[in-house]
Amino acid sequence: MSTAQAPQPEDTAGPPGTPDRAGSGTIPGPPGPPRTEPVPDRPAAARAADGPDGRAGPSPWTRRLLVGLVLGLLAWGVAALLSPEDGPARQLAAAGLCAAAAVAVQHLLGPDRAARERTRRAEALLAETAATVRDGLRRYDDLQSGLTRHTEDMRQLVETRLVAPDRPADPRPAAARIRIEAVPDLATNFAEVLAPGPPLLSAFVRLEMQRVIGYMTDLTTLTVECPGENHDWMLTLTRAAEESICATSTSVDREFWNSEPASRYLHAQHEAIVEHGVPVRRLFLLESARELDDRLLRLCEEQEVLHIEVRVAVLPELPPHLLRGTTNDFIVYDETVSFEIDQDLRDVNVRTRLIARPDHVQDRMKRFRELWEAGMSLRELEVRVDDEEDGTWMVDRA
Repeated sequence: MSTAQAPQPEDTAGPPGTPDRAGSGTIPGPPGPPRTEPVPDRPAAARAADGPDGRAGPSPWTRRLLVGLVLGLLAWGVAALLSPEDGPARQLAAAGLCAAAAVAVQHLLGPDRAARERTRRAEALLAETAATVRDGLRRYDDLQSGLTRHTEDMRQLVETRLVAPDRPADPRPAAARIRIEAVPDLATNFAEVLAPGPPLLSAFVRLEMQRVIGYMTDLTTLTVECPGENHDWMLTLTRAAEESICATSTSVDREFWNSEPASRYLHAQHEAIVEHGVPVRRLFLLESARELDDRLLRLCEEQEVLHIEVRVAVLPELPPHLLRGTTNDFIVYDETVSFEIDQDLRDVNVRTRLIARPDHVQDRMKRFRELWEAGMSLRELEVRVDDEEDGTWMVDRA
């Protein structure tokens, strides 16, 4: 898109304090220095109105007096040649009358010529404005054509990268293809709606589409990851779940439940339970029995109010064969997709993964069932917390 500025009609105005190009009066302001040479960026029509050399002409009265003086001198010379006997006085009188008549005639004819000059300059200004408008319309047409081509390229890109080729009839993949059919239309609508908007929005849409398409391309391998915590994936999978949600929560993400994303996450899970009948189970994994306190108990009771099944497992108290498996956070949706968060040595969440490989998901579900069976229910947790506060429970006190 060109960023050059089109010439504007105001460019034809002279410096402040001089008559404007349309002859409509004087532009207020202090007088500026006279132009001694043409300005490169002024239109040719405006420069032509000032004269061949681009400078303003002499004053009208100066020109009239010069013409009258010249005619008076000619009349004096003619009278001196034709009637030498009349004397210098009569000859000078005749010359003065001729000069005065010439000045008077010019003065009477001057307004008409000035009006014609103003008309000519106004026509030149209108012609310049029309040319500017035509140039603007041409650029607008070029922009529209470019946006149309960009929209078509985006649609073809999405269709090529996302829409799967025809395969033999299969009920489950067929349903997935039906849901993807609207994706090209979505990309086209984004491009069309934001086309007249700021270039920043168009660039934002393009970059977001590239990012999403990159994730979708990675999912063809049944694995995709992104840096940090991706709460959007977690919420979207919760809303898309149709059969079950099985989640673990370690001590690392304990502060997460007091955050704003946690409120939206719990609300989405409550909607999945109430509106779609999707059972949600959450297992809290504790590094030590010292984490069994009223704070954990209130957190479990809050989630039970939302109809989420809750259990708690203290890892050091589990049987040895259960301690050999993974203990990082994961959520399994519909027993087909595993949402996992990896931590570094400082227990900071550094990576989010989606894994849909059947063998991996089956291992995660097996691990969840084993830990779930070994965990404490909410009622057992209440008794255990009371015992911990009374000091009667002696396990894991070292």
